[in-house]
Amino acid sequence: MSLTTPLRQVLGAGPARSGVHHWWRQRLTSLALVPLSIWFAVSLLALPSLDHAIVVRWLAQSSSALWLVLFVLIGAWHSQLGLRVIIEDYVHGAGAKTLLLVLVGFAHVLIGAAGVFAILKIALGGAA
Repeated sequence: MSLTTPLRQVLGAGPARSGVHHWWRQRLTSLALVPLSIWFAVSLLALPSLDHAIVVRWLAQSSSALWLVLFVLIGAWHSQLGLRVIIEDYVHGAGAKTLLLVLVGFAHVLIGAAGVFAILKIALGGAA
């Protein structure tokens, strides 16, 4: 490796622009989920109780809403990456594989959007 080696090549993408890019994204999302999961658990455990009104007040704080949105989006992305690997490894029919990959992609976009919508609705006072 020389000083002029591109970062993509160092990370395993190589000159063909293929390789372990997917693997790296999955590892980075899992790494991001560690502190977010700890924050989420500690934040909920620090509440005096898990009554609906208290959790809504906690979520109405902009910092809590922001961190929870990040948690939901990164979690959905990480889940999609994992299911994609499972489908690519274990589904052998080309048509079925393509269909499942598209469905998993759409489902995870829907899951992420629904999660963000729910968080914003509560955080902005739309749900009591």
